[in-house]
Amino acid sequence: MDYKSVYEGKNFGIILFDEPLKLHTNFGIGGPCDVFVEPSKEDELINLIKFNKENNIETTIIGNGTNILVTDKGIRGCVIALSNNYDNIEIKEDHLIVTSGTLLSKASKLSFKNELTGMEEVSGIPGTIGGAVAMNAGAYGREMKDIIESVRLIDRSGNIVELSNQEMDFSYRHSKVFDDDLIVSSASFRLKKGNPEDINEAYKDFTYRRTSKQPLEKKSAGSTFKRPVGSFASKLIDESGLRGYSRGDCQVSEKHCGFIINNGDASFEEMDNFIKEIASIVKEKTGFILEREVKILGDL
Repeated sequence: MDYKSVYEGKNFGIILFDEPLKLHTNFGIGGPCDVFVEPSKEDELINLIKFNKENNIETTIIGNGTNILVTDKGIRGCVIALSNNYDNIEIKEDHLIVTSGTLLSKASKLSFKNELTGMEEVSGIPGTIGGAVAMNAGAYGREMKDIIESVRLIDRSGNIVELSNQEMDFSYRHSKVFDDDLIVSSASFRLKKGNPEDINEAYKDFTYRRTSKQPLEKKSAGSTFKRPVGSFASKLIDESGLRGYSRGDCQVSEKHCGFIINNGDASFEEMDNFIKEIASIVKEKTGFILEREVKILGDL
């Protein structure tokens, strides 16, 4: 398909062709996609989804590129990136209404400036609101389900769906987004008025815990594995003698064993095999089965 002629003159936002996805993922890994689009408004997003469906063009949604590992062959069809171009925050009393491309850290900081408490624990989670909502991201005992009131979504036909917190079917690293293949457009957070000094102190505390213990300066997709029942992935990896273990440019972080990092120019195959190797060693040494949290996208 001649994608340039198909998308020529269309008002869907920023449109790029044969864009290397390694430029749009925290891992720094991933081949090209046929079409890369960054919408800036909901109507652009809806029209794009409808257009792709009418033209039988496969659509993949990404956010800020965290928590994904893209294959070296890349992704066929259209990749829609809901990131800093799809970024808006509205405050109504104790409510924060945030579009899905907004960084969770940015939304959190604005809530603090408005003396709203509730997002301190999750303020350092990398990635966008959309990704955080979809996977019910959490940290230090707080998850998205604890502060979200409702979510505005779009289905694969371009229809708007409004769901309450309860209807989102939140559970550990899961929501209805995955069950029904929905796209997060925005979310409404219900917070509480708090003491500015207490909010700032809590924010500083959680920020210190994260920056002192996690390799935030490295190319990584964040926590590589889900938390197994009865233990923690990082603890099991450490107990298996894998802290700092490496193969080529792939390495278990010495700072936090739950993070696997790309120290250079690792390929998808190298990283994928390395993640599998870590899980295999942990199973052999501890009996625990580690389930991958990082999602694989693209042609194999």
